Amino acid sequence: MNDSTVITEAEPRQDVQVTFPDGRTFSGPVGTTAETFINTAYPNPKVPFILAMVDKSLRELTYPVRRDCTLEPIDLSQSDGIRVYHRALTFLMVAAAQRIFPGVEIYVDHSLPFGGYFCEVRKRDPFTEDELKTLCAEMRRMVDADYPIVRENVPVEEALNTYHEHGEWDKVALFNHRDRKKKNYLQLYNLNGYRDYFHGYMVPSTGYLKYFQLLSWGNGFILQFPRRHQPTTLQPPSRDPKLIRVFREYGQWLRLLHVENVAELNEMIATDRLRQIILVSEALHEHRIADIAHQIWERRDQIRLVLIAGPSSSGKTTFSKRLAVQLLAHGIRPYALELDNYFVNRELTPRDEHGNYDFESLGALDVPLFNQHLKSLMNGEVTHLPKFNFYTGQREEGETVQLSRDQVMIAEGIHGLNPKLVPEVDPESTFRIYVSALTQLNLDRHNRVPTTDTRLCRRIVRDARTRGYSAQETLGRWNSVRKGEKEHIFPYQENADVMFNSALVYELAVLKPFVEPLLRQVEPDSRQWVEAKRLLSFLQWFLPADLAHVPENSLLREFVGGLSLETFHWE
Repeated sequence: MNDSTVITEAEPRQDVQVTFPDGRTFSGPVGTTAETFINTAYPNPKVPFILAMVDKSLRELTYPVRRDCTLEPIDLSQSDGIRVYHRALTFLMVAAAQRIFPGVEIYVDHSLPFGGYFCEVRKRDPFTEDELKTLCAEMRRMVDADYPIVRENVPVEEALNTYHEHGEWDKVALFNHRDRKKKNYLQLYNLNGYRDYFHGYMVPSTGYLKYFQLLSWGNGFILQFPRRHQPTTLQPPSRDPKLIRVFREYGQWLRLLHVENVAELNEMIATDRLRQIILVSEALHEHRIADIAHQIWERRDQIRLVLIAGPSSSGKTTFSKRLAVQLLAHGIRPYALELDNYFVNRELTPRDEHGNYDFESLGALDVPLFNQHLKSLMNGEVTHLPKFNFYTGQREEGETVQLSRDQVMIAEGIHGLNPKLVPEVDPESTFRIYVSALTQLNLDRHNRVPTTDTRLCRRIVRDARTRGYSAQETLGRWNSVRKGEKEHIFPYQENADVMFNSALVYELAVLKPFVEPLLRQVEPDSRQWVEAKRLLSFLQWFLPADLAHVPENSLLREFVGGLSLETFHWE
């Protein structure tokens, strides 16, 4: 070999380069944290940065950069950022409470529309106004002190011993079902000497947690925080009595079933007692639907139109059919009136700020024609209904209908609670129902299971089964779906006459075997992989459950298949 090239051992690099989305590149010593790079590149951000996307992987700001990479800062206006903020603020609250009220048990119960968690104190009286003020003052002191929040890898056995000593049996039970062959340690967070488990990333220090307040609320209190569309502002609190009532009712159901957290659900599955949980959960659903049908029956001389609205994957379609069954059992003949047939022709459809068709806008419906037909049908007149052709984007002639006096129309759609949908119809003749999956099943006393995650898992499974969409495609559409819900559904939810909570305490255990394989097919280099990875990590806490135990008329069957009401028609 005649090659005379001299090869010498390369000197280890002393610096790394980080490239930001705007093309700027910064250099720093190997091991420099993402936080330092971000603070250098963006010294005075209007909205605080909370996380970093390093080469398409989410990282805490304390992440040490050891090689050249791209780095995208994540702030409070983004879902990943605000999720971390809520988690870290909960940790701050719990740590502050332990310092001034040693041994106090605080449970994070459910979320609130204006931005906050409803919390309860157990095994003692609720916090007084003065105690809440003291707790809030301690939290602000800790924010001003800017204490570091340190992640620690702790052996599972050590963590279990700690929670045994503190009597935190929900965490003990949760970790006892953890597969220790895969991971024999837990990532705990330490704040000024107080350690706790939180599922997901944290901010680097308490100084990031400036936006919050504590409010006395019924038999508990509110930890209020900003929403991501106004990330540095707290919204005026609203009571939302109907929504709160639904959460309270569901909490009572969970206590009745002795399943208030994932650990208790896992115990039911492990001891082959899930069937009784399913039977009682489904019976509670049926009882609630029958009660709604009875309310309509009591006003049968007035009500001619039932409007049903709710966010994506809340189970509106199956609820509508089960309500129709109950109405028939009460002697009321329902008629399904499809709102989708009242879309305006494609060229008349309004467009959003990006120039795309906005099919979720109320302007996408021919509201005057819909109201004209409603009045005609209510008067018993022969009415020629439209039929919308989704392939051509044009409205065509549909069926001709004449309703009798004993028939009630049921119309399902996202605008069902918006008064502008039926301005020409007598409100006394209309009954409005809000349907959503308002889960309160938490991992443990401090770790929430977001309602939106349950709906997202439902949608991923249904989209794959009925539309052939991949999980990646569904995840890619989810932000747009959520935007539409916030604009067209949530502002009107308190207009409902009744609310139906479609959540089932056992459903994530049943969905798990369906959704996990779909999530694993998401491309690792895609933006959707971040969300897929988060959901996979969250689902690891659930033991899988057998679909065979789920009744064929269950609302869950709308998503996993096998629904006996699939072909049910009542006209």
